[in-house]
Amino acid sequence: MNYNEIRRKTKKIKVGNTFIGGDSEVSVQTMTNTDTHDKEATLNQVKELEKAGADIIRIALPDIKSVETIYFIKENDIKTPIVADIHFDYKIAIEAVAAGIDKIRINPGNIGNDEKVKLVADSCKKVGVPIRIGVNSGSLESLILEKYGAPTAEALAESALYHAALLEKYDFDDIVISIKSSHADIMKKACEIVSSKCDYPLHIGVTEAGRGNSGLIKSSAGMGSLLLSGIGDTIRISLTDNPVNEVLYGKELLRSLEIANENYINIISCPTCGRTKIDLIKICEKLENRLKTIEGLDRKITVAVMGCAVNGPGEAREADIGVAGGEHEALLFRHGKIIRKIREEDVENELLEEIKRISK
Repeated sequence: MNYNEIRRKTKKIKVGNTFIGGDSEVSVQTMTNTDTHDKEATLNQVKELEKAGADIIRIALPDIKSVETIYFIKENDIKTPIVADIHFDYKIAIEAVAAGIDKIRINPGNIGNDEKVKLVADSCKKVGVPIRIGVNSGSLESLILEKYGAPTAEALAESALYHAALLEKYDFDDIVISIKSSHADIMKKACEIVSSKCDYPLHIGVTEAGRGNSGLIKSSAGMGSLLLSGIGDTIRISLTDNPVNEVLYGKELLRSLEIANENYINIISCPTCGRTKIDLIKICEKLENRLKTIEGLDRKITVAVMGCAVNGPGEAREADIGVAGGEHEALLFRHGKIIRKIREEDVENELLEEIKRISK
């Protein structure tokens, strides 16, 4: 899918050495979960997340002292943009800007009075640091909560738009908006409302989604529906888990929606049924593990691993390389043409050899 054909048109915001919105790629974010005061531990996790492919990394700054870790990280060879996550104390935001942070995340509603918001905006504008307005169900202003009676989608949207207008009042529009809820449907509707009323790029995600498959499915449902309608410029799959998994799952979500513009191996495989006469599940498990070792791809490669003759040959023909299973054997296809018949025990190795051949 060419995402830009359906994508909502937004401003393009520079964050360090990357961009959010406009014609830039949809980026994958995560957040460190180390004690920010532990400089070495936080730096090591940032390096791990950078290696995993994180496009943007956010770090919680609970107090002024924690900003020392930003100075420390910036002294090291970290290329990934770093975002400071700040609540309540506007002075932390100003100090983080001085430390070289690439973006500030605040909720203007809990950062203090309008004058304090202005001081943060002025500090960011002076050096070209964007501000992410972060609004979620737990941070709504009392007046908006009283108006709507609950953290509804309309309440979240109104809060986000109000805070954007507040920054605009101080001649600041280098803004990314994030509206999150633990309810996928509320998050989706709130993002749709805001996307219809402004052109700021949106960071999307389901907050407090949980852990494991439950959190992953909830996040994918909410974000996937938005992305497929062209809404979403940067994403985070928030999980009670190692943040490396947030990065890996985020990238996989973009790949599954065919939004990711990168070189990778895309495996399509059937769910198996009573017609399947080869151990397709075992073959796929082994194949996935071994494919992780292949580097230097110059394009996206689609591999079809199909269990029988019902849909197998058709799917395999559409792929760059594929197999369609038979009675403890399989037909090997390359770009729609049968290459040869292979034994079940050779399927994995044969596919790997063909993948390496066509990826050169």
